[in-house]
Amino acid sequence: MVEFLKAVLFGVVEGITEWLPISSTGHMILLDEFVKLDVSEQFWEMFLVVIQLGAILAVVVLFWNQIWPFGRRNNGNPVRKSGFLSWCKKDIWMMWFKIIVACLPAAVVGILFDEFFESLFYNGVCVAVALIVFGVGFLLIENRNRGMAVRINSLSAITFQTALIIGLFQLIAAIFPGTSRSGATILGALLIGVSRTVAAEFTFFLAIPVMLGASLLKILKFGFAFTENELMVLLTGMITAFLVSVAVIRFLMGYIKKHDFKVFGWYRIVLGIIVLLYFGLSV
Repeated sequence: MVEFLKAVLFGVVEGITEWLPISSTGHMILLDEFVKLDVSEQFWEMFLVVIQLGAILAVVVLFWNQIWPFGRRNNGNPVRKSGFLSWCKKDIWMMWFKIIVACLPAAVVGILFDEFFESLFYNGVCVAVALIVFGVGFLLIENRNRGMAVRINSLSAITFQTALIIGLFQLIAAIFPGTSRSGATILGALLIGVSRTVAAEFTFFLAIPVMLGASLLKILKFGFAFTENELMVLLTGMITAFLVSVAVIRFLMGYIKKHDFKVFGWYRIVLGIIVLLYFGLSV
């Protein structure tokens, strides 16, 4: 029962931090310093990634009409006027092609160097530095953008070049834990003139193939020989992450319509300083 309660706690943290630009992996690593699951190291490494599937399911449920590329209903721009392609929504297919382009940098580097970067940078000091650096980045970019007209106000206005640039920022998050995948991609999008709402939505959709791919790799590496306890802990964390993510995504989309991302920048800086002091004093 204690392990299940810990899994719930990890699920809550994952659901909150996956979508707010404050680094889910960073928070999970830090939480593990104080609340440790009684599981093997191999299972923990897999759990840290696969729990994100619950968070991803929240995006699929909330944005289904915007991401499902088939159907005649609300299909104002079919690929063809008749036949099977009349069921294909051209604008959504184009969005997915752009998402694939944005995923390529992180996918290539992740497949080739995942274990190397994990051994090199997955520690408290690196997490703290990444939290602070990107926290400062949010403050600087939001100050720069104040009063400026955004260039991209819709998902359809994102070009393949824009998608690739956002993907390069995602690559930074793939290398440095604490950066925040959502934080890096949102920051990159804001930097090149994407509106806050579109930046957040594209980041949500970009997470689907990224996290599915990362989770599949981790599960294949771990194998499917789960014990009953391990399976229940994993499912508990994923279900909790899903429920919390639904609430957090709704909150964030409402919040950024009236506010900027500065509060998250300040949060990252303060947390980064606390973490740096903690690990510095622990040495």
